[in-house]
Amino acid sequence: MSALPVPGVAGAGGPIVSVLGVRHHGPGSARAVRQELERLRPDAILIEGPPEADPLVTLAPELEPPVALLAHVPGAPARAAFWPFAAFSPEWQAILYGTAAGVPVRFCDLPAAHSLAESEDGDEKRGETEDEDQGETSGLLRADPIGSLAAAAGYDDPERWWEDVVEHRGDTPFEVIAEAMAAVREGYEPDEREARREAYMRKTLRAALKEGYGRIAVICGAWHVPALTGPLPPAARDNAILRGLPKVKAELTWVPWTYGRLASWSGYGAGITSPGWYHHLFGAPDRPVERWLAEAAAVLRDEGLAVSSAHVIESVRLAHTLAALRGRPLAGLGEVTEAARAVLCEGDDLAVELIQRRMVVGDRLGQVTDGTPMVPLQRDLRDQQRRLRLRPEALDREIDLDLRKPLDLDRSHLLHRLGLLGVDWGALGESRGKGTFRETWTLRWRPEHDLALIEQAALGTTVAGAAAQRARDLAATDRTALADLASLVEQCLLADLPQALPEVLAALSARAALDTDVTHLMAALPAMVRAHRYGDVRGTSAEGLAVIVRSMLERICVGLPVAVTGLDDDAAAGLLKHVDAVHAAVALLDTHGAGDEVSPRGRWLVTLRGVSDRQDLHGLIEGRLTRILLDAGELDDAGDRMARAMSRGQVPVRAAAWVEGFLAGGGLLLVHDPRLLSLVDGWLTGLSGDQFTDVVPLLRRTFGGFAAPERRAIGERVRSAGSGAREGRQDVDERRAAAAVATVLAILGKDDG
Repeated sequence: MSALPVPGVAGAGGPIVSVLGVRHHGPGSARAVRQELERLRPDAILIEGPPEADPLVTLAPELEPPVALLAHVPGAPARAAFWPFAAFSPEWQAILYGTAAGVPVRFCDLPAAHSLAESEDGDEKRGETEDEDQGETSGLLRADPIGSLAAAAGYDDPERWWEDVVEHRGDTPFEVIAEAMAAVREGYEPDEREARREAYMRKTLRAALKEGYGRIAVICGAWHVPALTGPLPPAARDNAILRGLPKVKAELTWVPWTYGRLASWSGYGAGITSPGWYHHLFGAPDRPVERWLAEAAAVLRDEGLAVSSAHVIESVRLAHTLAALRGRPLAGLGEVTEAARAVLCEGDDLAVELIQRRMVVGDRLGQVTDGTPMVPLQRDLRDQQRRLRLRPEALDREIDLDLRKPLDLDRSHLLHRLGLLGVDWGALGESRGKGTFRETWTLRWRPEHDLALIEQAALGTTVAGAAAQRARDLAATDRTALADLASLVEQCLLADLPQALPEVLAALSARAALDTDVTHLMAALPAMVRAHRYGDVRGTSAEGLAVIVRSMLERICVGLPVAVTGLDDDAAAGLLKHVDAVHAAVALLDTHGAGDEVSPRGRWLVTLRGVSDRQDLHGLIEGRLTRILLDAGELDDAGDRMARAMSRGQVPVRAAAWVEGFLAGGGLLLVHDPRLLSLVDGWLTGLSGDQFTDVVPLLRRTFGGFAAPERRAIGERVRSAGSGAREGRQDVDERRAAAAVATVLAILGKDDG
């Protein structure tokens, strides 16, 4: 059914205003709007949205949805709003019709300059959506129009009712929607914000009528239709509502959007928790159920699942049967999902989740053209993405970079620079290889990255320049911790920012000279040592780092004996992490000193040896230092040390902590050294019941961290040792031993019987 023209302010024979009430993201509404505009042939189109975006309308035919209008306040980009559009958005189809037909298209909602000024505390805002026209307002509970109409029709699910009467129809009864909304809004008084929005819509409509347009089409949320139809209130009343609104300077542009973001955007759920399904309904008006299930079968086949044509046929029959049983004109997403679960997926929830992720939500990422307004930082990134052949994508994409190749090295530099700017397009993972010349990244582009680039635009016109300035700013901040400064040096080298490195190094050197907390130095050293290595791995100059690294290590060696004094369990565990990190870092340094100078590794091991001989150490620290020195070949009395730590004179809990520190990182030592295993076994079997209860949590944590093969091998060793002892006892001559047994029993005061 077509929309009936709604009279405007003019009388008979005057201008005609047709108000088309829609759901902002509805495929049936989008198709119906396009058809109705072709029938009405208006000479002006008004669309709900920020009027500052009017100059951007002409760019729409060159864009690939989903895209969004981004409004932000210059100098305060966190105060921003998005208005997303998909191919199945009625407003988007109206824009495409208007630009193709040469019809002026204007936005008629409250300007972004006002809506952004109303945001408090700099919180990020979002674009207005139809679901904002439902729910609670200040002091007044507003009716949910879809829910009210669905209840009147006997539906318990508003979404299902809307799909049945609108989205699954061949047309949309705009005049019926208008009458229904008028009935729902009867006696309703809008709150202040909504009153301003609708007053501005009417103001824009009056302006279009005054300019002489004779046929005007207004596309807006169905809730607003009653406010724009019939006799409009006096202009003076609307002007009074709009008088005195706060205002800021707002800049607008188009940015790419994703279906995943469309589905998850806060408060943006009005029927679009399934954008992929809605896109399918819009693009496949004929036989949508059959086409959907055939595509679902193809997705499952791509994952190696056996799905035949017979499966598809049976799932289609089941979906249609479910729809008929439920009285629906067409099988909806619920029916096709149940059919796919039962037939295509054979009840496998993981396969259903795959369809949900790939098809129901979708992985579509929109595109904008070079003619779209961008800050220089955005444009530079766009150029580099082309040069480095790194296309932004909505789903996770993993890439392996070989830093010996110029292209991969440039890609690594770009991703690290973006990380410094807070644009986390790539997440660095663990490299699969053992070398230091490989990196593994997981890339995923999110719409918020454009906002982050705008936020950092003042730092520079290129990604490299902005990242370097960001590093300088962080180095100049007194609140930046020593460990963070060391990490910043590392980031500068990873991102190839030699222009920022001198200032960051100077800040690090000054901070390290003043910091007296040895744990701060220990936390900072590993990043500094890694940075020192990049001069060889990446061909990056790291001059000056060696002097700072040696100075920091020397101060750590001097301060460590004091730092290990009087530690409780938590403090000991925390210090132990720093000790392990420093030990691993020192292994990357040169093993030989210059001339007669002791090497960094030698200096570190001498310090650990001196600390390990102290009598006041926490058991965890002593055990770990013993293991480190043993692995380094610096000890030949590890067994004696373990024996002393587990003697009866030691508190069992301390002995257990010693074992935990000694065995941290793996239990192969117990497999290959029978004496150490015997010491642990003898100590453990000699504990009383209460003592065993006290230490078992520590031991469980220690042995639970071993790999399963290690635990199995230790168990086999203990079992074989026990079997050998039993076999040895079988060789005893009990008759000859009887006299000795009687003597021992007499000494113990036992009856020789």
